[in-house]
Order: sequence, then C-alpha cells, then structure tokens
Amino acid sequence: MGSHGICKAIIFGCVLAGLAACSRKEAPETAATTPQPAPAVAPASPEAEVPADATATATPVQDPAARALLLGMANFIAQAPGLSVTMRSGYDAIQADGQRIEFGERRKILMQRPNKLRVEVERSDGERGGVNFDGRWITAFNARENVYARVEKVASLDETLVYMVRDLRATVPLARLLTTGFPADLDKRATEVTLVEESTLFDVPTDHLAVRTPDVDLQLWIARGPEPLPRRVIITYKNAPGQPQFRADLYDWKIAPKFDAKSFTFVPPAGAEQIKYLAPRPPADGTQAPAGESR
Repeated sequence: MGSHGICKAIIFGCVLAGLAACSRKEAPETAATTPQPAPAVAPASPEAEVPADATATATPVQDPAARALLLGMANFIAQAPGLSVTMRSGYDAIQADGQRIEFGERRKILMQRPNKLRVEVERSDGERGGVNFDGRWITAFNARENVYARVEKVASLDETLVYMVRDLRATVPLARLLTTGFPADLDKRATEVTLVEESTLFDVPTDHLAVRTPDVDLQLWIARGPEPLPRRVIITYKNAPGQPQFRADLYDWKIAPKFDAKSFTFVPPAGAEQIKYLAPRPPADGTQAPAGESR
C-alpha cells in the first residue's frame, strides 16, 4: 500500500478485495471452456468437432445429475443459519504488457443470519484488515495504518452484501455464496453444468463440476456426503483482458457454530483513528475489475 492518505481514501477497497461472484452481473463473471476429459484418440481434424457453420451456437450440455449436485450445495449454504470458513485464495492481476501476476490472501469468514458478518483478511504481502457488519454498522479496518471507517446500514445480510458491492463498490469474496438468493441466481445463470470427475481433495471425497455462465467459467469441487460444501473454486473471467482467474481453497468449515456476543462487534485497537469512508472510484471506462483483482 502506498501513502497513509491513499489508504484512507480507499479503505473499503483495500480490505475487501477478493472474489465475489459466480452470479453477480457487476463483475465479469466468466470462464474458459468447460473442462472435459481428454479423448483417448485425438480427432483426425478440427472439423471433426466443429460445426461447418462457424456462426452456429453449440447446444449447451445438460446434465441433470450434475445440476442437482450444484444446487444441492447452494441450497445447503443458503439454508444454514450461520457458518465459518477459512479461505486461501490467489488471483491474477493482468499487467499493461499482458503479463499475468498472481497475488494471494487468507480470509476467515464468519456469518450469522439474518444480519451478521465478519471477514478477516491477511494478504500475501503481510497486510491485514477486515470488515465487520453487526446488523447496524459496516466497519472496515486496516491494521497497518491502524485506521477504520464506518457506514451505518440497518438491513439484512442479503441487503447489506448487495449494498457493499453495488453502492460501496467493495469486492467481497464469494459474496453471492452467502446470500439466501444464491440457489435461484445460480440456477438461472448456469447454462451448462457437467460432472468432470469424482476426486479426493485434502482427503475429502468430492465431485468436480464445471459450470458455464454467460460471463464466467466456474469449476467447483463439492464435498460428497451430508454436508455438500465447496472445497475448491476456480473462476475464469473470459470477457476480461487476459482472461484472469480467481482460485480458492475453502477449509475448516463449520455449519451453525455457536458465536459469542463479541464475534461481530468491532472494538478499535488502541490508537486507531476513525476516518471518513470514501468509496473507490470506478475505472474511467466504466468496467469493473474481476473479483480478486481490485486492491
């Protein structure tokens, strides 16, 4: 981070950078070609798999069983009264010369319906911060600068997440995943859902799904069993320059944990300075950086 003044000006953008969005229109939600197992024998020529009419649109692949797995995961999270999860993520920042640079961060997410959220962030450069919503105040904190900003918002968690992304222009990691409307949004926007394979990830049996939307290609590794939780997520933003990716491993899931009264209460550290909130300005061309890219 640059100067103290710059950090103050964009505090919400600093602490909330990350992934939001397999179903949010504001960020480019896209992905590369749906992963498919390699054929045992390569086709004799490209024409063997490409329609003669290059303008023809391929029929989306429909796999009802795979879609049921996807929506089962979404509904399980949407119906959870609360949760906690740790996420290690990496995301591409495409440079002006086209070079792809990866940055990373670790996040601890606590959520309790109907109106509580806490996100603790530690970036790969050691910078720490977070955001807290206690049902009335949204508070963002930057530990290195020891400053925080607050915005009053009395609303549900769903409404607050929309407000944070749309009005505060904050990039909240996997924001839609935490909303009760996520299953319907995902079902509407997912044009193709396929089961790539059954695999084991960190000793957890998972179903590896490939999902296509009009904007992103999404891969999900969903745990098998009574708690179908996502263990890995890869998002490819195919409409963004350089087709950057966001990648995250999610672990230490807890569903309906017992939070104490202080879990969602922000207490300023000694010497912390409260500053005015200033939303980051949108890019001059009106576009928005892919989730995980804005800092």
